[in-house]
Amino acid sequence: MENAEETLKEAEERTFTLTGHKALVGLDGFVDKIVTPVNQRHGMGENFDPIETISDLGSRITAAAGKSTNIELFSRFDKLGGNGPIMANSLLSLGLPTRYVGALGRSEPHPVFKDFAEKTEAITLADPGITTALEFKDGKVMFGDMKSLDDVDYSRILEVCGEGKFIDMLARANLVAMVNWTMIPKMTATLVEILEKIMPSLPPLDTRQFFFDLADPAKRSQEDILEAMRVFARYQAHAEVTLGLNFNEAIQVSQVLGLNPQDDDSAGLRQMAQDIRNELELACVVVHPVSSAACATKKDSWWAPGPFTPNPKITTGAGDHFNAGFCAARLCGFSPRSCLTLASCTSGYYVRTAQSPSSSQVVGFLRELTQES
Repeated sequence: MENAEETLKEAEERTFTLTGHKALVGLDGFVDKIVTPVNQRHGMGENFDPIETISDLGSRITAAAGKSTNIELFSRFDKLGGNGPIMANSLLSLGLPTRYVGALGRSEPHPVFKDFAEKTEAITLADPGITTALEFKDGKVMFGDMKSLDDVDYSRILEVCGEGKFIDMLARANLVAMVNWTMIPKMTATLVEILEKIMPSLPPLDTRQFFFDLADPAKRSQEDILEAMRVFARYQAHAEVTLGLNFNEAIQVSQVLGLNPQDDDSAGLRQMAQDIRNELELACVVVHPVSSAACATKKDSWWAPGPFTPNPKITTGAGDHFNAGFCAARLCGFSPRSCLTLASCTSGYYVRTAQSPSSSQVVGFLRELTQES
């Protein structure tokens, strides 16, 4: 993999360790029900042929128009979900002490979050949403029930957490990641209140970084997306801000900002990241399609390929692991291109094993890639 040897050398010199850093992550929470759509059954249990691609599912549904159809969803397992919990779990595995504030349960965490809530000393605000995730070889389709997330807002945070404790959590965090903006209806208003009521009084912290993630904003209006972008940009006055986008999100944000969307090749991704960064005047914008990634800072833009696999064990959460790897690498002071490579390896390890890697496992995976190339 291109850039792998360069990143490996940097990792051996700098070390991918997060001693002395802390993270605060929020605000969503989902129970993910991972399922496989059945094409044809040959017996009980897993004795069936799956519907392998999103296109095949689309054709099956289209063919039922004016008639009806029944599609079996074979349950694989339930797991903690939501961009925030998955990213926080990945940060924990990478070795970054992480606190969580989000929708894990109204009065106490849902059982699927029990261990996670203990490890992150979680502040739980509302019942989690429910996501039924259909996984295919060429992507995933997620059906969500998220009415409970309407309860997540600034006043609820203070009610459950207490203003002093929440301010202290923000003050101590080197990384503050507020993700899944699309699914939290009051996220923009919450961020504005934090920005105006808390940020001006926080003591300075040289290594403080903010990370924001939209999570497929197609269902939100252009006005809502633009407002969120402007709020993210306001945080730049208090700390370095990174905006993480997958390729479709980058196209949507480009259009909302009046920019020209680009192709998903190296030049196009770098240009799109740079254009968005320049327009919003953020510290960093990262764009990550499935097989590569690019980022832009004030100094320049970079691109790196990813360790793509055509047969992933899991894909739900891959982007959140990428984001965790990228943020962790930036906290460690890696070069932008190495941040991209370490982020891709964090995600690459996860989709192959369905396990969140430690930082040493990420470096080990990177070393294997250099030996294969």
